[in-house]
Amino acid sequence: MSKPRADIGIFGGSGFYSFIDEVKEYVIDTPYGEASDHVFIGDLEGRMVAFLPRHGRYHQYPPHAINYRANLWTMKELGVKRIIAPGACGSLQPEIEPGHFVFCDQFVDRTKGRADTFYDGPLSTHISTEEPYCLELRQIACQVAGEMGIPYHPNGTAVIIQGPRFSTKAESRWYINSGWSVINMTQYPEVVLARELGICYLNVSLVTDWDVGLAGMPGVKTVTAEEVYKVFRENNEKLRKLLFQLIPRIPEKRGCTCKDALKDAVINPLYSDSD
Repeated sequence: MSKPRADIGIFGGSGFYSFIDEVKEYVIDTPYGEASDHVFIGDLEGRMVAFLPRHGRYHQYPPHAINYRANLWTMKELGVKRIIAPGACGSLQPEIEPGHFVFCDQFVDRTKGRADTFYDGPLSTHISTEEPYCLELRQIACQVAGEMGIPYHPNGTAVIIQGPRFSTKAESRWYINSGWSVINMTQYPEVVLARELGICYLNVSLVTDWDVGLAGMPGVKTVTAEEVYKVFRENNEKLRKLLFQLIPRIPEKRGCTCKDALKDAVINPLYSDSD
């Protein structure tokens, strides 16, 4: 049996693959163990799309326990060149309201102990993360969201916390006062692992609520659990529509520099064994 192939990969919650006709399910072996789940591949207007639920189809893996390296390697084995990575998040700024989408362009890592590189030696490899997210994909996503009337922010900084607990008020206010945009538990190390593999990465932050440190600030209201779930369901529906409009508009040839992330990243040894 020939190896399955896909052009575009999607990490996210369960359910998206059920909206693509003739989906096939595969298990991909990786050097890093098992991925979060099987990968589901189907055709969307002539583009082969691979979907992998990052938490597993039963949401059995909390953010700190996800095998991110296996998930990313699965996409690499399929030939994926672009990854779209939606994820629920909390807002850190009053103007970023529940129901809005944020296409992040920067991140701050507050996780710990996660396996976050494919390059453990013997040569040191230091990729640049000056611009960690794909500009080309972000521009297309913003254009599509604007045409669809989805409230969105064209850039923003995500702070990724370890989880599974949420922030204290003190931590949340620190992030707010730093000017960061949204808070999430899964973007890191997904984005840097994709970059190490030369894969474009688009984050779609789906705002479900305001973070705890914004409580009491002007323009910010208390959000109930019922309202969070309502926004979550509405965001999922908007996300599906966005993806079905976005994917066919992604050009087959990449016009970004993501594929060159490893160029000049490897530090050559100062001497060889023969010296």
